[in-house]
Amino acid sequence: MQPIKNYLIDSFLLVLLTVSAGPVTVQAQTGRLLVAQKGEDSVAIVDPISGKIIANVAEGGVTGHEVTGTADGRFAFVPVYGDSGVGKPGTDGLKLDKIDIANAKIVSTLDFGHGVRPHLPIIGPDGLLYVSTELDKSITIIDPATMQIIGSVPTGQAQSHMFVLTHDGLHAYTANVGPGTVSVLDIKARKVLAVIPVATEVQRISISTDDHKVFTSDVKLARLAVIDTASNKVTDWVPLPGHGYGSATTSDGRWLLIAIPDANKMAVIDLKTMKVARTIDVPANPQEVLVRPDGKVAYISCMGSASDQVAEIDLATWKVTRLIKTGKTTDGLGWAGQ
Repeated sequence: MQPIKNYLIDSFLLVLLTVSAGPVTVQAQTGRLLVAQKGEDSVAIVDPISGKIIANVAEGGVTGHEVTGTADGRFAFVPVYGDSGVGKPGTDGLKLDKIDIANAKIVSTLDFGHGVRPHLPIIGPDGLLYVSTELDKSITIIDPATMQIIGSVPTGQAQSHMFVLTHDGLHAYTANVGPGTVSVLDIKARKVLAVIPVATEVQRISISTDDHKVFTSDVKLARLAVIDTASNKVTDWVPLPGHGYGSATTSDGRWLLIAIPDANKMAVIDLKTMKVARTIDVPANPQEVLVRPDGKVAYISCMGSASDQVAEIDLATWKVTRLIKTGKTTDGLGWAGQ
C-alpha cells in the first residue's frame, strides 16, 4: 500500500502546485496596457484579456503625454509635460510621477526644479530610466528606485521630443522636431556624436530590432526617413499614404508599423523592400504604436472626440480584433510586465 499512498500524495501536490502557479503564470504573460489620457490628465491601466480599464490614475490636473512600465509589472512612470504641444506656448511641466500599478496610485514624484517639459520615458537595459527633457535640450537619467537624477546627456538641439535607445543601451537617437534633425548620443560618454539633418521638421522616431536602422517621419511631406546607424546618414525615403507619426518594429524585425493620422490608417512597411506592404483601417487620428512583448499583438492609440480608443491588431492576420474604449485625448502607450 505504501507505493499507492505515495502516488496519491505526489498527485495531490502536483495538482496543488499547478493550481497555485496558474494565476501567477497568467499574470506574468498578460501584463497591463498603459494609456496616457491627455484630456483627462490621467493614465488608464487596462486588462489586455478583458480589454477593460481596471483603474484610472489622476495626475493632479496636469497632462502627461507618454508612459512606460517596468518589466516586473509593478510600476509605471509618467513625465508630466504640461498643457502645450511641442514648440507651442503653454505650461512647462517639471515633474515625473511613479505609479504603483497594483494599487493604482502615485507613490513618488520627482521635481526637476524648473520647467523642462519632460516627455518620453524609456527604461534602459541597465535598469535606469531615461526621460527626454525638452527645454533643457537633454535626456535626463534617473534611478527609478530612488527617483533621483543621476545624470544627463545633451542633445545639442531644441525640441528633442522623442528618442530611442539601442538595445545595448549604449546610444540614443532623438527626433528634434523644429530643427528637423536627429541627434546621435553616446550614453556612457554623455555627449553628442552627430546631428543628422533630415527634413524641415520631423516627428516621432523608432529603431530596428538589430539597431541598424532608425526611422523618423517628415512632417511636411508624406514620407519616412531611414537612417543608417553605421554611417549616420539618411539612406532611404519610404513614400507613405499620408503623413507618418508614431511607429514600432515587429519583434521579428520584418515589419515597421506606422500610424497615418490624416488617413486613419496604420501602414505596414516591409523592411526588406522598404515599401508599404499593406494598410489597416483604424479609428480616427491614430497616434502611437506599441508592439506587445510577446510579438503577437500591436496596439495603436486613436485620439479625438470621435475615437479615443485603442485598436488591438492581430499581427498574424493583420486584422483589428478589438477596440478598447479609453479616455479623452488618448495618446501615449506603455506596457508593464512581460
